[in-house]
Amino acid sequence: MTITDVRVRKVAKEGKMKAIVSITLDDEFVVHDIKVIEGEKGLFIAMPSRKAADGEYRDIAHPINSETRERIQQIILDEYEKAAAEESEEE
Repeated sequence: MTITDVRVRKVAKEGKMKAIVSITLDDEFVVHDIKVIEGEKGLFIAMPSRKAADGEYRDIAHPINSETRERIQQIILDEYEKAAAEESEEE
């Protein structure tokens, strides 16, 4: 599996959520609504989720193992940092 495209939409309002990201896998499958969130230990990603009947949020799509999650997170955060740097240069 290769991430062939990453699209970062920065969130304008203040808060913990910094961006919404879509990734394309192998030029064939897209996952929308991955969130870039600022946590106590730095930036991390949250996979797309929905609220279940019991009030809990459950991921709609997610990696099966931690290695894949780490790889996806690193690629997304690298692209987010690039987008943030480009935005800073424009100001």
